[in-house]
Amino acid sequence: MKSQRNVKIVATLGPASNDYEMIRALFEAGANVFRLNMSHGDHEEIRARHAIIRQVEKDTGRPIAILADLQGPKLRCGVFANGPYELEDGTAFRFDLDDAEGDHTRVQLPHPEIFAALEPGSTLLVNDGKIKLQVEDCGTDYANCTVIAGGSISNRKGVNVPDVVLPLAALSEKDRKDLEFVCQLGVDWLALSFVQRADDVEEARGLAKGRAAILSKIEKPAAVKAFDEILAASDGIMVARGDLGVELPVHAVPPIQKRLVRKCRAAAKPVIVATQMLESMIESPVPTRAEVSDVATAIYEGADAVMLSAESAAGGYPIEAVTTMHNVALEVESDSTYRDIMDSTRSVKRSTVADGIVSSAREIAETTDIKAICCFTQSGSTAALVARERPRVPIIAMTPLVDVARRMCLTWGMNCYLTGELTRFKMAVVSAARAARDAGFATETDFIVVTAGVPFNVQGTTNIIRVAPCDERLIMSTDME
Repeated sequence: MKSQRNVKIVATLGPASNDYEMIRALFEAGANVFRLNMSHGDHEEIRARHAIIRQVEKDTGRPIAILADLQGPKLRCGVFANGPYELEDGTAFRFDLDDAEGDHTRVQLPHPEIFAALEPGSTLLVNDGKIKLQVEDCGTDYANCTVIAGGSISNRKGVNVPDVVLPLAALSEKDRKDLEFVCQLGVDWLALSFVQRADDVEEARGLAKGRAAILSKIEKPAAVKAFDEILAASDGIMVARGDLGVELPVHAVPPIQKRLVRKCRAAAKPVIVATQMLESMIESPVPTRAEVSDVATAIYEGADAVMLSAESAAGGYPIEAVTTMHNVALEVESDSTYRDIMDSTRSVKRSTVADGIVSSAREIAETTDIKAICCFTQSGSTAALVARERPRVPIIAMTPLVDVARRMCLTWGMNCYLTGELTRFKMAVVSAARAARDAGFATETDFIVVTAGVPFNVQGTTNIIRVAPCDERLIMSTDME
């Protein structure tokens, strides 16, 4: 029987992965989702990559998810007259709105929203947190600071404000244009940067108008504090550990990652663990042991997906990076400890008919010789509930809607198949049996569990569970219409 990998792999595209041959090779190596980073590349480059992915999808006959990652507002300081300058610990430094070139005592910070939110005692971080300053006094157009941790400051370095909620929208004007462009293009997921509150998610949802699912990136302390509300408003989550590690102490990030992954699992919403997972593979064909352990940890936690950023976008070994993730996942998921963790961390409050049916499907599959759980889904919600159970057998999601099949490629364990419009339950069971055999999960002598809703093609009607043979002759002679 065919073995499968449950955790999904997200691969970012870029200069190192820009043509058909490479993108197809990444897909065949194990990538399930391709990320288009809107911080890099113009619309024509994005359009070209999108077209290649859809061609690979057509040529392989398997759905592929496309994730467009919006840049979000970028906070940067101004320019210096004769920089860079070294800021010494304990010295004074001023940020203001004056557009005059800076020196070792001050520089422009062209973001009045920051000054409006600062208070004495607030922290400012510059250059990915390498420089730390504390605000001593401030006004609507300045902040006088003391350098707590010095370093080199130069033109347009990034500025982070970790301990205040900034009165900034998560969507800049560029983001709004990019969002409309990729929605018209036809992406499946929108990753929203700089999320601080649930309202940020709702704003993006209003602009997307149902054309793409919304995935919130958790990269700011404010988002961690408001996580329950953000999760409720989102279709999925990305734990963006790079920015979290700048704005929070690095030792705080692992427990946050673990907590957020568990909450996403309980909510049956996909969660990606991202940033610096195999960072050394940008320049090396093999990862460090610590990186392998990091990827394994995310998989042991039950994350839906792990992500490659520069490793696949700009590195020298993109295929090797995807292959490494794939192999780590296979090793982890074959470990008995992994199954013990999945079973012991299954904390679900079941309150609907669908909850009960998918729970029963898992229990039947795991206590008898069932080869797969096949679920018919119109919106993807039933399939997500099956995935939340983290069953020991493969999940086959059947849907007539290509956009639903593509979005489900981000969800743990999901094997997505397109069906025609079905109106009879017997033919649905036949389709499920064929899919299980075609996928290599079952033979004619095996059995599967089928979940569906009658009437067909209506969201939220999951009300049937059936143990079915994979022999179509038996289905036709025994199953109800």
